[in-house]
Amino acid sequence: MKKLFALAVAVLFAPLAFAADDAKKEEKADTSKMTIVEVAAGNKDFSTLVAAVKAADLVDALSGGEWTVFAPTNKAFDAVGKEKLEAVLKDKKLLTAILTAHAVKGKGVMAADVVKMDGKEVETAQGSKFKISVKDGKVKVGDANVVVTDIKCKNGVIHVIDTVLMPNTK
Repeated sequence: MKKLFALAVAVLFAPLAFAADDAKKEEKADTSKMTIVEVAAGNKDFSTLVAAVKAADLVDALSGGEWTVFAPTNKAFDAVGKEKLEAVLKDKKLLTAILTAHAVKGKGVMAADVVKMDGKEVETAQGSKFKISVKDGKVKVGDANVVVTDIKCKNGVIHVIDTVLMPNTK
């Protein structure tokens, strides 16, 4: 009876184990052979960012060269507000300034190195500077919390943030 029960449990839970393994495989997809734009385009949480990059004609720029990109999620863009976001998307100059404030030109900086920058400023491609702060092992860039780190791409690295960085555009 015990053997029969064990067999029944194994049969019932085996599909869950395989599903968990599949999720881990998808989660650990090799992004190192893809550009930053390709990785972002392949992630539904970045659909607003990708649309904005296309609207600002920055696809080619972010597909070449080397970058560290602090990528806001759709939820971060939603927090900006629908009307304000629509206005920004129509103003290509402002949109470009905001998007380039999320990118640092040069070799992709990994999280282990970002943590060492506590109290320092990082200068973005737009020219704005944002302070890096580390508290209790959590990293902030300006007002944004870094929520996922080290998404390696063939032309740099993506760190996911929960807030859209607003540069000084004066």
